[in-house]
Amino acid sequence: MNTTNEILIIDLEATCWENDRIPIGQKVDIIEIGICKLDLQSKTISQKQSIYVIPERSEINQFCTGLTGITPQLIDDKGIYFEEACEKIKEEYHSMPLTWAGYGNFDKEQIFEQCDWLGIEIPFSYEYLNIMEEFRSHFRLQKMIGLKRALYHLKMDFEGNHHSGADDAYNAAKILQKILE
Repeated sequence: MNTTNEILIIDLEATCWENDRIPIGQKVDIIEIGICKLDLQSKTISQKQSIYVIPERSEINQFCTGLTGITPQLIDDKGIYFEEACEKIKEEYHSMPLTWAGYGNFDKEQIFEQCDWLGIEIPFSYEYLNIMEEFRSHFRLQKMIGLKRALYHLKMDFEGNHHSGADDAYNAAKILQKILE
């Protein structure tokens, strides 16, 4: 596995619907980019934050709020457009040369899809680490397992709220930190 000395870990929250039934005329939109940085030399996790994103192709419904805790009011108060969020990541995290990671491929695919839709540059390098796959491979497991089960396997507690982008990114960083030791 090729990595830089610092790895950005992201976790996205996106608009969602009960039974994955996307209403006609709407598309999945990123509504939170949880991000933190893992320094492989000092073994520290830093710069954890949530970047709330205004959905442009869909609306946040009660099901989505129940799952993520993200309300339309929170987005009205703290949200920025996705393109601005990408610029913020490039500026604050100097993301372009760094390896980035997520727990699974959804985050990577959604970033690529939304950047493509807007015709903007991806705010990350092309060096992506799928932490879920790295975990499965490291422990020679037959199947992929979820974030909470992976932490349990490592005898680590989940910190924060599940389906909070920043908390999920932080917990994924703890798993990556452990398997890269």
